[in-house]
Amino acid sequence: MKKTIIALALLAATTYSFGQDVNKLINQDEVAQVIKTLSADDMQGRATFTPGIEKAAQYIESQYKQAGLVPLAGNKDFRQNFAMTRITAVKTLVNINGKLIPQDSVFANTSATTLNWSNNSEVQIVKLSADKNFRTEYMSYIKSGKKMLILVDPQFTAIFQSLKARSAKGSVTKNTNDDQALVFVLGNHDDIKSFDVSYTGKSEKLPLFNIVGMIPGKTKPDESVIFGGHYDHLGILKPVKGDSIANGADDDASGTTAVITLAKYYKKLNNNARTLIFVAFTAEEIGEYGSQHFATTVDPDKVVAMFNIEMIGKASKFGENSAFITGFERSDFGTILQKSLEGTGFKFYPDPYPDQNLFYRSDNASLAAVGVPAHTISTDQIDIDKLYHTVGDEFSTLDVANITSTIRAIALSSRGIVSGKDTPKRVPKLEK
Repeated sequence: MKKTIIALALLAATTYSFGQDVNKLINQDEVAQVIKTLSADDMQGRATFTPGIEKAAQYIESQYKQAGLVPLAGNKDFRQNFAMTRITAVKTLVNINGKLIPQDSVFANTSATTLNWSNNSEVQIVKLSADKNFRTEYMSYIKSGKKMLILVDPQFTAIFQSLKARSAKGSVTKNTNDDQALVFVLGNHDDIKSFDVSYTGKSEKLPLFNIVGMIPGKTKPDESVIFGGHYDHLGILKPVKGDSIANGADDDASGTTAVITLAKYYKKLNNNARTLIFVAFTAEEIGEYGSQHFATTVDPDKVVAMFNIEMIGKASKFGENSAFITGFERSDFGTILQKSLEGTGFKFYPDPYPDQNLFYRSDNASLAAVGVPAHTISTDQIDIDKLYHTVGDEFSTLDVANITSTIRAIALSSRGIVSGKDTPKRVPKLEK
């Protein structure tokens, strides 16, 4: 009997460590229902430009309406519409020293619809040798703005084939740039005497949409706080044991659920000094295009902070009741949140995976690029997560209690910023 009383006392202490209102207003069963809906098979993996993401968008809109949010000023509804161009390769032919390269060893990354190179002096020939870091080199090529013929060492065959498969689905861009084109060739080619490239692509305009709602501020309406997470995922992949749907339960139905839950929470409190903006971003998985567009629609100098929420489905490497914040050292955002949680039993830590470059790999980067203290909150053990970007990222693998406690922690830790009491320092404007 004594042990039972002690256990009940410990349970009560845990339950109320966040405060009675936050436990009452952020309900675990409701959290589970939203994630389960967003990651269900009938959402078809929520890939950009598919019926699945349209269905997810409609569901999020219904949740915003239920919460009592209003559209952004100037918007007739919760959709923030924009369009992008998708270029899909029709034909890519590469000859080196008069020899035609096999089709499985070439692909192009370009927004141009035609390329015709014949020993073109404007084309830089680059060797991606085995001693180089593929990711670092690849990103430098993307940012170069140049025309390049890139010879890839066979050691990188696996990643080459992965990128080639992705390119077959088309490259998406907001602004076409015929001055840049990257043509990748797999194999050892030591003495380049001549080269010819003939490429034809198909161009099509495609619609995209973020789902954005807000709660106007009571006393500081011109200052805003953003809560965001991306609602797109990978869609249909190669079947594994009969399953081909990449449900994206953790990535990022968990973060989108947090955005929806926090919207409902703050609407019920109805005491926010600053305007609160809740965004479900599209197209994060194919280049963070939704957040990049969103960043052009707000005055960054009036955005006080951004809470980006990405993959909070399981306990972090620091254990339960903990999460980490990317780019912790870039502002005092994390320090403010840590202080706000003192005594709750929940802790925020700096990002333990600096080599993964996570600060730039989610939608916070788009707002940080224009000077906003924008950080991602996550619990994912990215270095050992075997379900990341697979068909195995299912609702059944999630720890809903952990998700709920993380959302409650974000709710409590954000109160000072929402109320106008706390204002994080600005971050230097970044080059993404």
